[in-house]
Amino acid sequence: MSALIATSISEHPLVVVLEIFIFVLWLWVLIAVFSDLFRDHELSGWWKAVWIFFIIVPPFTFFTVFIYLIARGGGMQRRAIAAQTEARKNMDEYIREQATSASPADEIEKLEGLKQKGTISAEEFDTLKAKITG
Repeated sequence: MSALIATSISEHPLVVVLEIFIFVLWLWVLIAVFSDLFRDHELSGWWKAVWIFFIIVPPFTFFTVFIYLIARGGGMQRRAIAAQTEARKNMDEYIREQATSASPADEIEKLEGLKQKGTISAEEFDTLKAKITG
C-alpha cells in the first residue's frame, strides 16, 4: 500500500516540478562551489583536491557543500565581486576604446585633409595609409 501511495505522490505534477526545481538548485550550488574552488588562488591545490574529494564522495556530498558554504561563504562573495569588477572594468575599457577609435575610412579622410593642407607629404600619406589599411 505504501508503494502505491509513494508512486501516486511522485507522479503528481507539482511534486515533479518541485523535485526538478530542487535538483536544478542543487546543481547550481555545486557549480558555484566548484567555480569558487578553482577561482580561489589562495587555497593550495591539495586543499582543493580534499574539498573536491569530499564533495564527490556520496555520503559526504551534502554536508561538505554546506560546510563549504558556511566556512568559505564570505570569501566566495569577495571573489565573485572581484571577478565582476574585473569583467566590468574590461568591458568599460573595451567600450571606450571602440567609441574613441575612428573607422579606417575616417582616418584616411583625415590623412587626405592633412595632405591637401601640406602638413604631410605624399610619401608620409602613403605610409600612414598602408599602416591604417593593414
